[in-house]
Amino acid sequence: MSVLEVKNISKSFGETEVLKDVGFTLEKGEVIAIIGSSGSGKTTLLRCLNFLETPDGGQIIVNGETLFDASNRTLCSETDIRKNRLHFGLVFQSFNLFPQYTALGNVKLAGELLAKQRDDYKEQRRQILQDIEEKACELLRQVGLSDKMHLYPHQLSGGQQQRVAIARALALAPDVLCFDEPTSALDPELTGEVLKVIRSLAEKNTTMVIVTHEMQFARDVADKVVFMDDGVVVEAGTPEQVFGNPQQERTIRFLERYSEQ
Repeated sequence: MSVLEVKNISKSFGETEVLKDVGFTLEKGEVIAIIGSSGSGKTTLLRCLNFLETPDGGQIIVNGETLFDASNRTLCSETDIRKNRLHFGLVFQSFNLFPQYTALGNVKLAGELLAKQRDDYKEQRRQILQDIEEKACELLRQVGLSDKMHLYPHQLSGGQQQRVAIARALALAPDVLCFDEPTSALDPELTGEVLKVIRSLAEKNTTMVIVTHEMQFARDVADKVVFMDDGVVVEAGTPEQVFGNPQQERTIRFLERYSEQ
């Protein structure tokens, strides 16, 4: 059974169709890279998956459970949306860390807020918070920031801030980890450290959806590649198929532009 099934997702803003019947499946431990020019709908697709936007049509299914069905609006309550977001972790382009919290505080925050909803929180508060902190420390260690956990975002480089954001997204153990062009806001010399962390997650069979403009990285890390253009999936397949033997003229033209850069 697929971890994630995306079926016929459509989304319009006014009269502009941004997504048109987009679909794909993702198995546990797989990495899918979504590539395409700016304005092709990639980021909107991620926002729909993370319930930051509501699709106009289609379905989102995680582990066999239908989280969203455009024909069933009873699934769209605020309570359901908050619950559904827990299935996904999202790493933004621009980090979106809370400046008033340290790196450790940023990683702990969501877990601490959710813990307060637990029935046993008052009785087990100290142990629960200790467990959350230990997990946050371990995640920061995994992304190479064990010596930076008590620093604030303004004291960190862009690459370090993005690694904190990755640790934060992992803190609630999402089914699917999503990246929205995670290196686009970084200087070239900082890009490598973030890509190294994502590569290590792939090696640990973390299920991921990665929107990226790093073609070589997508080719090396992804199990599947989806090329989007004008809101539709133009071509999809293994990296060898999409990069090595593209079948659609639009894919060929896109990859040629990147090879010339």
